[in-house]
Amino acid sequence: MESTRLDVSFLSQGTSCAAWLYLPEGPAPAPVIVMAHGLGAVRSMRLDAFAERFQAAGYACLVFDYRHFGDSAGEPRQLLDIRQQQQDWEAAIACARQRPEVDGQRVVVWGTSFSGGHALWLGATQPGLAAVMAQCPFTDGLASGMAMNPITTLQVLPRALADMVGSLLGRAPVMVPCSGKPFHVGLMTAPDCHDGYLGLLSENTGFRNEVAARFALKILTYRPGALAGRIPCPAFFAVCSRDSVAPSGPTLRHVRHARRGEIKVYDTGHFDIYVGAHFEQVVADQIAFLRKNVPLA
Repeated sequence: MESTRLDVSFLSQGTSCAAWLYLPEGPAPAPVIVMAHGLGAVRSMRLDAFAERFQAAGYACLVFDYRHFGDSAGEPRQLLDIRQQQQDWEAAIACARQRPEVDGQRVVVWGTSFSGGHALWLGATQPGLAAVMAQCPFTDGLASGMAMNPITTLQVLPRALADMVGSLLGRAPVMVPCSGKPFHVGLMTAPDCHDGYLGLLSENTGFRNEVAARFALKILTYRPGALAGRIPCPAFFAVCSRDSVAPSGPTLRHVRHARRGEIKVYDTGHFDIYVGAHFEQVVADQIAFLRKNVPLA
């Protein structure tokens, strides 16, 4: 089998999710890494770069867009719902386990930023995973909320309330930017966020820098880091010491409870880890973790 990337899809609660299936060279089905992006982001925002490295190392990858985002179906667009994203992950894992081209008995989940939190949740709730990998993971909604500038918070909350009320009345969503300049409206407005987030874009993507504002009311109570101690399989945590989105202090306190956890701390900001020398280092560390804990046949 030659290394290749296939366009595939799977159903999540009856709605189609678009995915790329990366298949490495070799005659034997390889372990498969299921991957999705963070807050409001889509798979073309550098997830292909990680998947290509894993593929070259001999691993298959299933990289998907959530419902309502990117190339996946779902209306209204840009609706970010925590439980729905968890359901999409569950459906993606089920798809990976059923694909004949891969070793469905050895499934790894890989999440980054907000999906890094989902990876922790999956590790604690989904039986039979071979490993968990979480990069600059969101672990504590309250800690991330406290890291926001108070001026930004005061600008976001009225939109979130209006969107929540409007959703009950059947109105179109009220949007809020995912990233914004400091002191402007946005869910991520630290000095490195706007350029760092949009810097992940490829040239020909249909990405929209916005989500339905109601999400801001739900994120504060999401604390997937509290589940780290319940993850039974090997787990890799890449933590950015200068993270302005998912503060490293609370993250480290959570992931140190993982029974089979491996923690690497990088002297970098939240978005720097996707590019350049920091990308090279973290992807090399992740491949080393995979070779140790999910070796190729």
